[in-house]
Amino acid sequence: MDGSNFSSPSSPFSHPFVSLYTDGSSLGNPGAGGWCAILEWNGGGKILKGGEPLTTNNRMELRGVLEGLKEIQKLIKEGIISPSTPIYLYSDSQYVIKGIGEWLPNWVKRGFKNVKNPDLWREYLRLSHRLNIYPHWVKGHDGNPKNEMCDFYARQEASRFQQKMGSR
Repeated sequence: MDGSNFSSPSSPFSHPFVSLYTDGSSLGNPGAGGWCAILEWNGGGKILKGGEPLTTNNRMELRGVLEGLKEIQKLIKEGIISPSTPIYLYSDSQYVIKGIGEWLPNWVKRGFKNVKNPDLWREYLRLSHRLNIYPHWVKGHDGNPKNEMCDFYARQEASRFQQKMGSR
């Protein structure tokens, strides 16, 4: 996983929310995949990106969210943000946004029966516990700068993993 800060945080808790932009990509479904998460808080931020050699688009969409939430948990432990800080999650994936905002309670009630990627959804539940997450759908490839940046990095990571696999 690659992570780069694009500025450092100011005083703790001065920023009233965290923005988390995520995207995933798969070259083939299944195929090589990549994900990206861009976090902004407190005047600071971080870009996270990575991928897998054989995966699906939906898994990469979720992986971006999960990696972003792991970073948010670190920020909480470091005292940079509060556990009650609102987290505005932006994704162009209906699967992610509707999964979080609509479908997840019923999936849990049914024990994730007939649900794809139950391992990742369970990880989401663990990482999101006690967090205030507000999911927002953004139209992909429509000029949203952070969504476009996530898309670029996710596709770049998918290509990198595809090239790795081709060189074996």
